[in-house]
Amino acid sequence: MSARTGLIAARGVSYAYPGRPVLADVRLTVSGTDRIGLVGENGSGKSTLLRLLGGELEPATGTVRRRGTLTTVAQELQVTTHETLGDLLAASMQRTRAAQVRLEEAAARASSDDPHALREVADAVAAYENERAWDADRELDEALTRFGAPRDPARPLAQMSVGERYRVHLACALAERSDILLLDEPTNHLDVAAIEHLTDRLAVWPGAVVLVTHDRQLLDDVVTEIVDLDSTMSGPPARYGALHYADYRASKDAALARWRTRFRTEQKRLEELFWSRDSSYEGLSDEWRPPKGSDKHRRGTRAKQHITAADRQLRALEARAVSVPPPPPEVDWPHLGGEPDGHGNAPLLLLPGAHVPGRLERPDLMLAVGREDRLLLVGPNGRGKSTLLGLLSEAATAPGVRVGVLWQESRLELKPGETGFDVAARVVLEEVRRGRVNPDELVPIAATGLLTEEDLDRPVTELSVGQRRRLDLALILMTAPHVLLLDEPTNHLAVDLVDSMTGWLRWVVCAVVVATHDRLMREDYADWPTIDLGDPAV
Repeated sequence: MSARTGLIAARGVSYAYPGRPVLADVRLTVSGTDRIGLVGENGSGKSTLLRLLGGELEPATGTVRRRGTLTTVAQELQVTTHETLGDLLAASMQRTRAAQVRLEEAAARASSDDPHALREVADAVAAYENERAWDADRELDEALTRFGAPRDPARPLAQMSVGERYRVHLACALAERSDILLLDEPTNHLDVAAIEHLTDRLAVWPGAVVLVTHDRQLLDDVVTEIVDLDSTMSGPPARYGALHYADYRASKDAALARWRTRFRTEQKRLEELFWSRDSSYEGLSDEWRPPKGSDKHRRGTRAKQHITAADRQLRALEARAVSVPPPPPEVDWPHLGGEPDGHGNAPLLLLPGAHVPGRLERPDLMLAVGREDRLLLVGPNGRGKSTLLGLLSEAATAPGVRVGVLWQESRLELKPGETGFDVAARVVLEEVRRGRVNPDELVPIAATGLLTEEDLDRPVTELSVGQRRRLDLALILMTAPHVLLLDEPTNHLAVDLVDSMTGWLRWVVCAVVVATHDRLMREDYADWPTIDLGDPAV
């Protein structure tokens, strides 16, 4: 198989949405068998950069040069009304089919005494091998099977779930065998077995891969370089070479600690100098009416000199302080209440068996969730984890038990132009009207730091997928739930927030039930009671 010669070269790239700059002076080269992981806070521009690299967006400044074939799998997939699975599969196999036809036609024209025809055959064979055309159908079939994707060619894509469509697109992207593969959160809709298959395929991918992911294990297993789009003290994105995720985490945390210390020091010095200058002004004001006989002109001149010196020092310090921008805010996870008033030690949720025809048949599953209990739900896709969470969300033992549910896909019903603050106000009024929450117990939505006040004041439709996920989480926390039910809570979130949330869920004083395929999160919570819905005996 010939070496891949795909190339993407981004130079000085910047991009802004209306009134909101996202990327500035980004420089990135992708070639050969590079494995680049893009990380950063939600809204930092990871998906935007993928779209710029892939040619879907044009940069405001700078250039993006491309060579070779390219395939992108976005987080949010556009579906035409009449497109079927068969249409998508056929499109993904176009280059393979073309390589097959080219080889057949070249072979038919071949003649032992025609050097040109023999050259055509040699080139056709090279293209055929490059596409692995002899094995393409099997590889596509295996990917569809391993990803748990639909198989009926006549089924319209519009009738599939978000997860089903994503798994189909991912399988087709692998079948295309492009020189460069751009993947946005490829593990969001995969179970552990499917993630392992994806990891295996990416490990031997013949071209380059750029992926945005919150999956810390995938970063360890696949990427050779991490590009972090979060702001740094010096400004441009930080790049980390071949290292383990834990090393990247330690390096970034140390850099953030230095940044915060430097910023606090500069702000303290500014505050002290402001105070010193104000004191000098007050002293000068006192000198305008000196006691009789004093040398007011000499003393006034000296005071003015002190002020001039203080102003000069202040300007110098302000100039230095400009080079130390404010560091990113830290998430302030709330301290939630553990139980409703007067509930005592009784279970908060009680589920005497699970019976949902066609989705979950576990009459043996008797669950009682009490104050500060922890429970982990695992198992392959389609085995009923989300269904079980839905049953638990309706299993409160008393009207005063507040249950917060983070669904795998957002269930927010938005009105045109509605902002995060608008949605929060609507949710609060509804919860208070139903008597589910005391206004004094509410957690202010901006207090968590999950979203800035500026982002909360923007229309929700303008937020990134990850920011909308943060909004869903903030709305749940706002009502101070006694029980948290979290369905794939790491999906769409930045790795920094995943790390922070993982620690918080250990100490927060409320009951927590988590359903996840995230391998590191499952390791982190290996000591929690676990229900494996892939094992009927459990």
